[in-house]
Amino acid sequence: MSVEDSGTAEQEAASSPATDEAGEPKLRVENITKQFGRIVALDDVTLDIQEAEIFALVGDNGAGKSTLMNVLSGVHSATKGTIYKDGREVHFSNPSDARDNGIETVYQDLALMDDLDIATNIFMGQFPKRGLGPFSFIDWETTYEQSRAIMMDQLGRDVDIKTEVEFLSGGQRQLVAVGRALAFDPDVIILDEPTSALSVDATRLVQDTLDRLAEEGITIVIVSHNIESVLAHADRIGVLYQGRLVDIKQPEETDLEELNELMTTGTLDAGLLDDD
Repeated sequence: MSVEDSGTAEQEAASSPATDEAGEPKLRVENITKQFGRIVALDDVTLDIQEAEIFALVGDNGAGKSTLMNVLSGVHSATKGTIYKDGREVHFSNPSDARDNGIETVYQDLALMDDLDIATNIFMGQFPKRGLGPFSFIDWETTYEQSRAIMMDQLGRDVDIKTEVEFLSGGQRQLVAVGRALAFDPDVIILDEPTSALSVDATRLVQDTLDRLAEEGITIVIVSHNIESVLAHADRIGVLYQGRLVDIKQPEETDLEELNELMTTGTLDAGLLDDD
């Protein structure tokens, strides 16, 4: 069996049982290919992601993780293939299309304004307004009330929402970026390297928050290099290699060595795990 055939078989074996048990997947990408000129960044990827699941995408540099994330978030349009949301075919030509379909993305750089407070960062560009037309103005009371509700009720963090972002820890900054995504009331949140360069305590803060959101019914998709973290917190782990989805693993059925071999060779037949 070729590597390509093996990858296809593994995709079907890994995704079908989850669909049977959980019903209609929250997200499905079917035969997604993305080319940039002659470069094939994604090669016939088929994948189901379930409602309220924490699904991790892992892979080496150039594996296609960011490209798949950008296809799901509307930054890139697939060269071919289909995206389904709640069983309905959807088409994204820009991030606003993805947002209109309940998908929000938190990028690694967070794009926060350090000299502005938490509430202003959460509602930047989408402030609650009072008045009509040219006579409308920002409703600051509602802005702070809704920001406090997001941070306290949805994220479970009792923070002073008038605190400027520059005074927050790395983990707290990540939560503000998640809070900004929640302001659009998504049912899917994609996070790009959410625990990158964070301390142990900050990483735990972010992980606990993502667990909380999943328990509330939000589907979480994590793009990560932190294999230890996804092994501890993901429900399933999809491994990309040179643009192909080569396997989907349950964390309790795999380990760091096995995932590293899949990420670096695209197969478990290379024999790396037998080298002592």
